[in-house]
Amino acid sequence: MLWKRKKRAKKPYKLGLVLSGGGARGYAHLGALKALNERGIYPDIIAGTSVGSLIGVLYADGYTPDEMFSYAKTVKLWELVESTLPRDGIFKATGIGVILRKYLRVRTFEELKLPMNVVASDIECGEVKVFNAGKIIPAVIASCSVPIVFTPVEIDGHHYVDGGLLKNFPVSAIREQCDKVIGIDISPVISVKYDRSMKYIVERAMNYMVGANTIEERAACDYLIESGEVSVYSLFDFKHVEEIYEKGYEAAARYLDANMELLKKDFGI
Repeated sequence: MLWKRKKRAKKPYKLGLVLSGGGARGYAHLGALKALNERGIYPDIIAGTSVGSLIGVLYADGYTPDEMFSYAKTVKLWELVESTLPRDGIFKATGIGVILRKYLRVRTFEELKLPMNVVASDIECGEVKVFNAGKIIPAVIASCSVPIVFTPVEIDGHHYVDGGLLKNFPVSAIREQCDKVIGIDISPVISVKYDRSMKYIVERAMNYMVGANTIEERAACDYLIESGEVSVYSLFDFKHVEEIYEKGYEAAARYLDANMELLKKDFGI
């Protein structure tokens, strides 16, 4: 008796887009998104961690990369934080909520134009949490709350911090739902000359931690856009946003143009 080959189950989404965390390097995401859209490439679902979640929800809400950049480049670091007693964090990330309440047209994941998955880390249980239903703003604030720098965010009795702690590049959050996945990693680990400062030590330690939890995620991408040129910028470098944006655009444009034949085959562009 001949066994019939089972048909491969059709996945609900053709193209998934994944945006990594990376602080101020997130301006590179905006440049990369512009390069994608210029070539007729638009995602059907998005997953993001930290700044990737912030940009992802605004994109899923219908903002173009140009619109987001025109707003984002006016943001100052001090507008994102609120001082607090140094118990479980130096600052509160209240400014992120202010930005979202100002620009976000909707308040729940269900109202977004595109499905969005926001990734945070449960600091108590050591588990990855994917938010894709209910209120958007608390989930994004949690995803952006870098441990020690920002206080954890309590949601439904659990305390959450930056998704980068456990999953900075959340490809696995949507991999099984998509035929193809394009990932944009703005924090690949590169060599950076030693600087005798606490800031350097903290950032390098965070980079190595993040790099360790992205190895398998990077391998799960069908297309991986990254740039070591972006990694040289600090997580809190809001002085070079134009440069970061341009480098993100250039890296994506080079990669997409070099892989255009495959992209045409996969997406019919």
